[in-house]
Amino acid sequence: MNCESISKKLGLAAGIAVIGGALTFSAQPLPTASAAGWGSLVGAGVQYVQLNKEIKYYNNDGRDEYFQQLKEQYGVNEDSYLNERLSGIMTNLSASIAAKDPSISSKPYNYFVNTDKTFNAFCSLGHNMSVNTGLFDLLSNTDEIAVVIAHEMGHGQKDHPAKSFQKSMPYELIAKIYAASQNNSGSNMAAGVFANYATATQVTKPQEWEADNLAFDYITGAGYNPGACAAVWQRVIEKQGESSTNFVGEIFSPSDHPSNDDRRANYSKKLTEYSNAVVTVKDGVVKVHDKVFITAGDCEGLSGKERAYLIAGNLAAVYHNNKTAPAAYADDNGTVYLGEQAILTAQASDPPAADLVGQLNQIK
Repeated sequence: MNCESISKKLGLAAGIAVIGGALTFSAQPLPTASAAGWGSLVGAGVQYVQLNKEIKYYNNDGRDEYFQQLKEQYGVNEDSYLNERLSGIMTNLSASIAAKDPSISSKPYNYFVNTDKTFNAFCSLGHNMSVNTGLFDLLSNTDEIAVVIAHEMGHGQKDHPAKSFQKSMPYELIAKIYAASQNNSGSNMAAGVFANYATATQVTKPQEWEADNLAFDYITGAGYNPGACAAVWQRVIEKQGESSTNFVGEIFSPSDHPSNDDRRANYSKKLTEYSNAVVTVKDGVVKVHDKVFITAGDCEGLSGKERAYLIAGNLAAVYHNNKTAPAAYADDNGTVYLGEQAILTAQASDPPAADLVGQLNQIK
């Protein structure tokens, strides 16, 4: 084992917002009677009616048609390894969602890996999702990738894409959709227009918080590491400004979204709550019952602070399900366990596995 997080999943086979669209558009006001005349006002009204009609169609019956347009627009990466990872995580998360929201069964997600090398994923109309190739390059493990996708599925379950399209489409785009609908020649050309703006949804701050919180529920229900949520945001904070592709700028609308620190803090709080208030994390220090268990060291592309959340997530999984933690022990590979749950594999930057076992048995 290496220092990748050890998923808390015991019975499921390992599968593989952020996070909303990268582009945003401001809604354009309708022309007024004094500025454009009553004819233009009536025409604009017709176009808005057509917009809502198209949104409803591509969000439901026409969603497969729209999906094909998205694949044409963004390109498809056929890499079998990436597609297997995405398929695994979608299967696991869909099952987790279905346990609480059976509506997903009537509109299961379409998804594909696109060819974009930047860090992004998006959920658009009709539960149509795409994950950038670059997301797999910049996130360190399956659990963290699951967080991003779960966030996007949270947007989908709450119909945020359709609501955002209706709220924020610029007037010029509405006109294009109306024109496309008037020139229909057997297939609805508006799908192609929408595909050009698939990630251009103006997701609101409350919607981002809702998707964040749903993501935590979805990944824990699917058996992924609950610490991965805070770990993703720790990684984003650390990577900001380091990438030539503008790691953070590709995925956030900075003026109207929650701050990176606030999102990490929210997930850290949820992690502690999930552990029944036993496990806490701050500045790379993991505590159990308010006593220090480990100050996590850097390892294989993971900072100590990011790794601390992943370690804490494995501990939280134990304390979520047990009032009294089982005995700690280590295997020959230096992996420390609490009962059947792997907590971490001791690295050169950590105390020896035997010392960690002794510390954990003392404070558990």
